[in-house]
Amino acid sequence: MAAVATKQGEEQQATSLNDIARVTGEVRGLAAEKTRRIQQVTGQMRILALNAMIEATRAGEYGRGFSVVAQEVRTVGSEIEGVAKELEAHLTQRILELQNQVESLADQAQGERLVDLSLNAIELIDRNLFERTCDVRWWATDSAVVDCAREPDEEAVAYACRRLGVILGAYTVYLDLWLCDLEGNVIANARPERYGVIGRNVGHEPWFASAAGLASGDDYAVGSVGRQKELDNGQVLTYCASVRENGEAHGRPLGVLAIHFDWEPQARAIVDGVRIAPDEREITRVLLVDSDHRIIAASDGEGILSERVNLRTANQRSGHYREADGTTVAFHATPGYETYAGLGWYGVIKRRPD
Repeated sequence: MAAVATKQGEEQQATSLNDIARVTGEVRGLAAEKTRRIQQVTGQMRILALNAMIEATRAGEYGRGFSVVAQEVRTVGSEIEGVAKELEAHLTQRILELQNQVESLADQAQGERLVDLSLNAIELIDRNLFERTCDVRWWATDSAVVDCAREPDEEAVAYACRRLGVILGAYTVYLDLWLCDLEGNVIANARPERYGVIGRNVGHEPWFASAAGLASGDDYAVGSVGRQKELDNGQVLTYCASVRENGEAHGRPLGVLAIHFDWEPQARAIVDGVRIAPDEREITRVLLVDSDHRIIAASDGEGILSERVNLRTANQRSGHYREADGTTVAFHATPGYETYAGLGWYGVIKRRPD
């Protein structure tokens, strides 16, 4: 609740500063308008004074006193015009300075708010993925998985498939769970009726190569977000753990358990859930990018797995800056969660000018 209140306060502060900037701009315009009006009036006074002097000259001796008055009116008019010009110059400059300062503060407040929102997005996915690291290491010790990896006969495979299916039924964030032998052959999976992967060799997959080198059952490996052709080309993030003798952390390696996190709907929920005001959604893009700054989730659905963001971090974990076209870019690196260090990803928010 405190975090929500803080964010609401930041939003209100940004709104207030924007309002002040707008009012300051209006005052600047009003001051310029009024000083121009004064100059118009003094111009009329000079014309009247000139006409009065002409008439006084025509009147000769009788108009001499009136000529003095007309000259004084002309002088006063010139002085008022000079004061008006000076006032316009000084007032306009000061108001412009104030306006620039307020706009700078508003930009800073807006940028900091967007940084907080980008942190919120990356924190949410970190917490989610921390649970995936726990899942894969836990399930790799399941007796059905261990027995099948040790001796993958028909009965053991059937039982392991049923057991993986039960697990998958309780954890709906996965597309499939694969048990592989040490050569990368899939020997059991949770959805054999949907994904006929048993017998496929996945030894060429980067995530399998990483998992094959794990030092113990306490460790895990993770791939990059990508499409898995054996899973109907779905977007997945694959976590792996070593299956070992008797389910012991330092037992003899028997195989690899790979769990395929159903990335697309989970990531979509993250970027869509960021608290962007309704009137800002059309001009705001919420992104998750990987360590190579490749887009792996986008609130507008564009560029996923194909576009890279030219993110100027200046070796900072968080910050914001403005691009040449006026777009504000805010970013925050993955902070990790508990024992999960994160994958070097960033939450990124890009907001176009109004």
